[in-house]
Amino acid sequence: MDAALARTIDAQVAGAAASHQRLLATLDRGLELAATSPAGAGALSDAACRAPSLLAGWSRGHLLSHIARNAESHVRMFQAATRGEVSEQYPGGKATRDREIDEGSSKSAVQLVADVRTAIYLLEAAWAAATETTWSGHGIKSHADGAKVAIHELVLMRWCETEIHHADLDLGFTWRDLDPLFVRYDLDRRVMAWRARKPMGLTVLPDVIVQLEPNLRLAWFYGRHTVESVPAPDPY
Repeated sequence: MDAALARTIDAQVAGAAASHQRLLATLDRGLELAATSPAGAGALSDAACRAPSLLAGWSRGHLLSHIARNAESHVRMFQAATRGEVSEQYPGGKATRDREIDEGSSKSAVQLVADVRTAIYLLEAAWAAATETTWSGHGIKSHADGAKVAIHELVLMRWCETEIHHADLDLGFTWRDLDPLFVRYDLDRRVMAWRARKPMGLTVLPDVIVQLEPNLRLAWFYGRHTVESVPAPDPY
């Protein structure tokens, strides 16, 4: 493996693992608050899991179920790559993904947190067990028209899922709390995607977006921050 790529993977694995721990700390604190004040700010009661998150159309339960299922889908692709195979992220495609998220969303708060924790540690074990063969492999993104993705790119994608949806849960963690290193990595990725998908002549970000602080610029890319007169990017 190229030395520069190895350093990037190491930094992203460390960052994503730290992001996992921040998420788990928020969830554990939410369960503790729910035991004493179920309706209090930041409390993660069963009712709070049924309540809307900041992601339109999804409850907190849906988000937590998605965070767990996403981790499991990455484990699936890592394990296949270790065998020299290419696995679909969600066998059966987007329909399977959506059904599994919906089925898990009705669990109790305690069950949802346990589900997230178990899936996180299964994924981190897959990272630790990855070989040279694994890191040079590919998976198939089920909800992206079957596009292939390099296994080493999955770490930043998982980091993204954790940071973005941590803020979407609306349990005290906000866009201003995003890890600065994650913001740097992911802004580079978002800008490259913007340039690749926009017609010639529209590949430069509007000045008003460039002038936003990095966290808000990233929030704009993900449709979590609006800027008047600037169309929102594709939803995430």
